[in-house]
Amino acid sequence: MKPPPFPWSEALGFALARLHLSPEAFWAMTPRELAAAIRFVGGGEAPSLDRQQLQALIEAFPDTKEPLDNGHD
Repeated sequence: MKPPPFPWSEALGFALARLHLSPEAFWAMTPRELAAAIRFVGGGEAPSLDRQQLQALIEAFPDTKEPLDNGHD
């Protein structure tokens, strides 16, 4: 099976809009440099939670059967 083509359009858009790179700087980067920059600004995978972090979220935001009050009637 052939891998999907590299998403150049999305990569360029991310580099210009989120990283504020010039086109010249984008095209001068290596793929590893681009991947590192994307991960640094949060464009990559989110880090996973450990057990303590998950437990803290469960305690801070318990499940309820009551509807949330979102300020709309």
